Amino acid sequence: MKIFKPKFWQKKFSIYSILLWPISILYLMLFYLKKQITHTSSYTMPIICVGNIYVGGTGKTPLSMLIANELKNKKKPVIIKKFYKEHKDEHELIKSNKIPLILNNTRKSAIKKAEKDNFDFVILDDGFQDFSINKNINIICFNENQLIGNGMLLPSGPLREKISSLKRAQIIVINGNKNKEFEEKILFISNNLKIFYSKYIPSNINSFTNKKLLAFAGIGEPEFFFKTLKKNDLDVKKTISFPDHYNYKEDEIREIYDYAKKNNFTVITTEKDFHRIKNYKIGNIEFLKLKLEIQNKDKLIKYLLNN
Repeated sequence: MKIFKPKFWQKKFSIYSILLWPISILYLMLFYLKKQITHTSSYTMPIICVGNIYVGGTGKTPLSMLIANELKNKKKPVIIKKFYKEHKDEHELIKSNKIPLILNNTRKSAIKKAEKDNFDFVILDDGFQDFSINKNINIICFNENQLIGNGMLLPSGPLREKISSLKRAQIIVINGNKNKEFEEKILFISNNLKIFYSKYIPSNINSFTNKKLLAFAGIGEPEFFFKTLKKNDLDVKKTISFPDHYNYKEDEIREIYDYAKKNNFTVITTEKDFHRIKNYKIGNIEFLKLKLEIQNKDKLIKYLLNN
């Protein structure tokens, strides 16, 4: 069952976080036990992991796609994802952009297939916490709207592991504006970290000007999508949020579309959500096309190729 992220995950102090802390301690113990007993395998081709420590909604897949596209002129890259049925939207998004993708129940098996298929550069979309694979470079993604939340481990907070785990990383990509305070915080953990900033640029925004919009999203951070629309001066009349990777039912989408039609609204969603509902063929539901841009992108790609 998919749930919304609790609001207390973003609060510095919450009674809920305190009550859940014993479970977080147990989670931490099990995490380290798993790490200790896991056998790590190394591979001949470079393996770049695009991961996070904040659970969901940090932009791993768009960054993985950008890296794959930037490398394809010099390498034969492939994106590898551990197969989760509910992540079909991300699978379709990658494939629709004509990027090679290998899915498997284990990342190690997927890498073996990549070797067999003569790929020479692996991009792991997620997998920072998978200790069975020795990665050449770890890239950790953050979103300016959440960063590390309350800084606590699951379920008291949103972190998969402690922020000190950034010692295992080489690159940090923050989606949003420059944040010197956060930079200092993570550079205190490791001053070898290379920090880059990214942003999403809407490429079809003009298609929605002078329209009244009903926007819905089932992604890690639906509010980010809604804020993007409003920041571009679009007339958003109604917003509807769903949990990340939500499995929409046909009647739910029809209900949204009928409500919008009754009120003369145009229905808009994210590209990921669109891939989950397109087979229903209900009315004219559109999506916002976003392009990821990275400051000093050439410097990032050069680092990946040389390390």
